[in-house]
Amino acid sequence: MLAFMKVPCSGVILAGGRNTRFSGKDKAFLTVGAVRIIDRLLHLFKELFDEVILVTNDPLKYLEWDVYIVTDLFPLRSSLTGIHAGLFHAASPYAFFSACDTPFLKKELVETIVNTIESNVDIVIPETAKGMEPLCAAYSQRCLLPITQHLEKNQLKIQSIFNKARIRTLQESALRKIDPELTSFYNINTPGDLARAEEIMVSQHDFEPHYRSDKDPSGL
Repeated sequence: MLAFMKVPCSGVILAGGRNTRFSGKDKAFLTVGAVRIIDRLLHLFKELFDEVILVTNDPLKYLEWDVYIVTDLFPLRSSLTGIHAGLFHAASPYAFFSACDTPFLKKELVETIVNTIESNVDIVIPETAKGMEPLCAAYSQRCLLPITQHLEKNQLKIQSIFNKARIRTLQESALRKIDPELTSFYNINTPGDLARAEEIMVSQHDFEPHYRSDKDPSGL
């Protein structure tokens, strides 16, 4: 367990979307600021977590990275299915989850979420004026059973498990002290989102533009 954590927690990246708006290209491989999003996320996760898991139904595409690759256990396309797989395979009692299309996820925000975990809490989740952010949140292994039960009934909304969980929310006022523009929650669904991400990247000055994949022997 890394020193900053009060409770052991794994890091899980969900890379199982259909990506129909990008002609089938995995959004994880889109570049923002000339760096693939997956490289940014893995660099961040490996700084934060002893165990990093990547959930994908196309594992052969990710073999260049030194990461624990798993696939969905249910033949259903949904983020809840990915959360289920991540929790099932995680060695820690908690797991922090992120989607693979979030290029601006801030280390300090992840640390804040993970440090808010307590043994009597099932889910730690940010909440803004737009609602909760279930794909930038930490989940307990205790969520595995209710998630399984919902998937067995083909109930795929993440929020469907919230009424069976003890939830701690992080409010927007506190989140903005860490991430004033809340860009950690910015995700890319369309080519327009990708173009906007490039504009955001240009306006930011606190990113490292020289990430390389784990396959590069020169490292980061």
